[in-house]
Amino acid sequence: MRLVFAGTPETALPALTALLGSSHEVAAVVTRPDGRSGRGRHLSASPVASLAAEAGVEVLKPAKARDPEFLDRLREIAPDCCPVVAYGALLPREALDIPRHGWVNLHFSLLPAWRGAAPVQRSILHGDDVTGAATFQIEEGLDTGPVYGVLTEPIRPDDTTGDLLGRLAVAGAALLLDTMNGIEAGVLEPRPQPTEGVSHAAKLTPEDGHVDWKSPALHIDRLIRACTPAPGAWTNFRDTRVKLGPVRPVPDAARLAPGEIGGGRNEVLVGSATHPVALGEVQPQGKRRMAAADWVRGLNLIGKDALH
Repeated sequence: MRLVFAGTPETALPALTALLGSSHEVAAVVTRPDGRSGRGRHLSASPVASLAAEAGVEVLKPAKARDPEFLDRLREIAPDCCPVVAYGALLPREALDIPRHGWVNLHFSLLPAWRGAAPVQRSILHGDDVTGAATFQIEEGLDTGPVYGVLTEPIRPDDTTGDLLGRLAVAGAALLLDTMNGIEAGVLEPRPQPTEGVSHAAKLTPEDGHVDWKSPALHIDRLIRACTPAPGAWTNFRDTRVKLGPVRPVPDAARLAPGEIGGGRNEVLVGSATHPVALGEVQPQGKRRMAAADWVRGLNLIGKDALH
């Protein structure tokens, strides 16, 4: 089939790579406009744009998917289908109607669970044991379209969003390619999503990453893993922000007051509403990432300060 691939972040690269290496023709990619990044705030192309350019594929960067120039170019390309992975913008009806097989999205949840922007983060935060990925036909509703195929993936006790998303991106690339093959062969028909089990995955904001040490240790562990690597988990120390890496609940440790710093020479514990958690890496404001034990030892914090 003749395809136009839509995607933006690094998460979309395994799928684009799989399609570029397949029997399908990737005639163009659609991605978000260049954004500013780094200390110098220089404009840079998205990971998908960069890979497409290396492969010699036309790159379309509409400010909005309803821009007339973009829609005209899409009609000229005349794709059979438009596979999508984390494009990051809503698609209007005018765009949805152009490819004869529609737009097929690879979504990182077991739909109808966790429709929305942050399915992997929300599945970890919620304490799900299993998640997965689904390919579905995009409608104007939010992730409501009929499903072509699914795969499942266990959530490991120490998974961060980055870990889990990395595995799903690779497994999901194969699922998306299988879906394209099935559509081309005429052997795959999408099935409506169940009406039960619907949940929504709102985007996590930087403020969501603020750890409340009055929460149970299990919730703190899940929150930090869900916010790693983005938007990042953090706490306050002496009115400055300290970024937090994943923690480890320690159920058999002596109780500490919420936010109280304890532990020994090589282990730093922080109290919660239940039992303490052991800190891993931290990054004090304006400094590099370091082992929590080195940070605490350097400031002699045991029993003297609290996080909040």
